[in-house]
Amino acid sequence: MIKEQVSLIQCKEYDFEAVKAAILQSFDNLGGIEKYIKKTDRVLLKINLLMKKKPEEAATTHPVFTKALAQVLIDYGAAVIIGDSPGGPFNERMLKGVYKACGMDQVAAETGAALNFNTNSMEVQNPKGKYLKELTVVEMLRDVDKVISVSKLKTHGLTVFTGAVKNMFGIIPGLKKPEYHLTMPEVKEFSDALVDICLCGNPVLSFMDGIVGMEGAGPSAGEPREIGAVLASPSPYHLDIVASSIINLKPAEVPTIQRCIERNLCTENPEDIEILGEPVSTFRLEDFKIPDTRNKRLVADWMPDFLKSFIDNRTRPRPTFQHDLCVGCRDCEKACPPNVITMINDRPEADLQECIRCFCCQELCPKKAVTVHRPWLLRKMSKF
Repeated sequence: MIKEQVSLIQCKEYDFEAVKAAILQSFDNLGGIEKYIKKTDRVLLKINLLMKKKPEEAATTHPVFTKALAQVLIDYGAAVIIGDSPGGPFNERMLKGVYKACGMDQVAAETGAALNFNTNSMEVQNPKGKYLKELTVVEMLRDVDKVISVSKLKTHGLTVFTGAVKNMFGIIPGLKKPEYHLTMPEVKEFSDALVDICLCGNPVLSFMDGIVGMEGAGPSAGEPREIGAVLASPSPYHLDIVASSIINLKPAEVPTIQRCIERNLCTENPEDIEILGEPVSTFRLEDFKIPDTRNKRLVADWMPDFLKSFIDNRTRPRPTFQHDLCVGCRDCEKACPPNVITMINDRPEADLQECIRCFCCQELCPKKAVTVHRPWLLRKMSKF
């Protein structure tokens, strides 16, 4: 049986030369750049630009990581485009603000890479999809020959972990994303949709910035955590298995990985993966903080609807708004897929009866003013 390869290199700081050396070693481990990229290729670095965040907050792909990878590809002879569709409106003004805040405008200036400002979308067929046989995606995919996913190692309030597979959600135009949360409110269906989108994006390689990751209330409100790892693989599915194992997560605990296993894109057996470089044990963090927001439901299919609703509304996690931290920017209101957040006296209030528990409000709050509350009964039941 041929094992899927994942390169795992130690790199403890965002020093350009050190990161560049780790990326070059990653390519060497996986058979060389020429195995994946032609010198005439236009390559999209599909980075994680969730929102306007400073690099040191560890919510986005670090600019030094992006710069090093872009420089390696440009030195090889490829043309590089850096892009993503962050949360919120997908327009040039928004992109300029995000690129500047995340340090990507400087990366482009220093390397000669281009920043994507094509904000058009297009309809594509997705025959490998389970639920999403047709997709609306960003037109920048048409502008390139190859896609390299460049994710950030982080936790996530809804999907527990966000990695290479979920990073490809960024090929969906900004305001189209809430539609998927609305039409697939259950985490199992939504994670299947994420796998469908990753299959459509079809990255030729996936890199992960695990030098400094995010633990706790990810993907935007957690805390930076030093990990010291640079990961790469032709398989985003196997890359996520290795990355999640570093932060002490089992495959069964990560919904996107569960879906990949069910669809035979990978297995949960670590023996099926060939680690090239350092062993996982070099990096493993037993005490990595996993978000206490797993969307467990204490209802059964046999229960009548009124009882399901009663139990759900009293036991499921729910967003709470810290009005003392809120600045009234309305980003949570704009990001809410079911439109259940309203501003009262310039502060948000949510109709929890209609809330789908996607936690987009928490994910996109620039002031970390939204937290996820887990009722006492759910905390007790989750221990069993």
